[in-house]
Amino acid sequence: MNTHLLTNARIVTPTEDFIGSVIIENGIIAEIIKDKYFTEGIDLKGQWLIPGCIDIHTDYLEKELYPRSGAGFPLPFALHFMDARAAACGITTVFSAVSFSDNEEKNRSLSEAMELSRQIDATRHSLLVRHFLHARIDPNSEGLLNYLEPMRQLESLYMVVYNDHIPGQRQYTIEQQIELRTKAFGITPEEAMARLQKQIDKTSRINNRAQIYETFKDKYILGSHDDTTIEHVEEGKYYGATLSEMPTTLIAARKAKELGLWICLGAPNYYRGGSHCGNLSSIDAIAEDLCDILCSDYHFPTMLGSVVKMIGNGISPSKAVNMVSLNPARLLNFDTETGSIEIGKKADLVAFSSEKSFASVLNVFVEGIVKYRADYSLAIQPLAAEQPELNTLNTGV
Repeated sequence: MNTHLLTNARIVTPTEDFIGSVIIENGIIAEIIKDKYFTEGIDLKGQWLIPGCIDIHTDYLEKELYPRSGAGFPLPFALHFMDARAAACGITTVFSAVSFSDNEEKNRSLSEAMELSRQIDATRHSLLVRHFLHARIDPNSEGLLNYLEPMRQLESLYMVVYNDHIPGQRQYTIEQQIELRTKAFGITPEEAMARLQKQIDKTSRINNRAQIYETFKDKYILGSHDDTTIEHVEEGKYYGATLSEMPTTLIAARKAKELGLWICLGAPNYYRGGSHCGNLSSIDAIAEDLCDILCSDYHFPTMLGSVVKMIGNGISPSKAVNMVSLNPARLLNFDTETGSIEIGKKADLVAFSSEKSFASVLNVFVEGIVKYRADYSLAIQPLAAEQPELNTLNTGV
């Protein structure tokens, strides 16, 4: 029997937090003990102990593949360092967002997305943390229908999200799109508008949502991305979405809540104090109970960073941690096995300190196996002043 003891930790469960210990047997949480300190095992010295983060949407792989426009790197290289960074940030399950669209401006094509996804399938089991695919499908792309059935053969594909790219419809207004293109390509606003109008005319004639729904409705989590209007949310719901991902307005988020959809917003949005492009603030959404899940979006460290900030802002540790662990597990139907510190669940655990308004990750376990370990003890004394006096018991583990 492979047994581990984690002791002297500030444990966060779905409903409470306390100083205590966790016993792991064969990768499973076997026992949770309050107010006990053991002389043997791994002394976490008052660090937070939480379930591993489940990141349902990250663009980070794309940034490792193309850190600058035109500067590409091989997938094995990019995936290796993305995986290491995820572990170092306390993320134990990662959904890499692969965009199934034709967008030359962002180094995207349907064929490249398919090849990238197949390579991830072939390498995912040799990495530190769990990796899945999150397909961002542009329903307005020509040629998409040829790729739907091959996508069903991908082992790691589990989430499919409608990601509409008709200019001016969702995340960015036409005015913002014009400004972005004039700066990026050194063209006049009139030239930018002409390019956008050509794209609008082409993409507005295509809507493959019905075919996407029929292909993926039986075993995949469906979602809708960048909902801006009530009609966007209703359309997503009609085509099987159970998730409204990154709604850009309060009215869209309120409609999603009314229709019983899970709502996911970006952790960078919360940590920075607002959206970088002027859309719905995660802080405002959480204040109105319009956010269930935080994802890394484009920046891994902000998942735990936002947990630290939420706790500092008076949100209970359980509620904050649930937003990056248990709630995404429930959306994904993973919650019987992982997503929280409960007896019988997989020991996907993260220990971290929070002295400097961000999370310094010290230990990461996936099914009880150490995947990452660091030592900041010389610089940080986490939570020492807050620890209650504990009893001592030697279990002999």
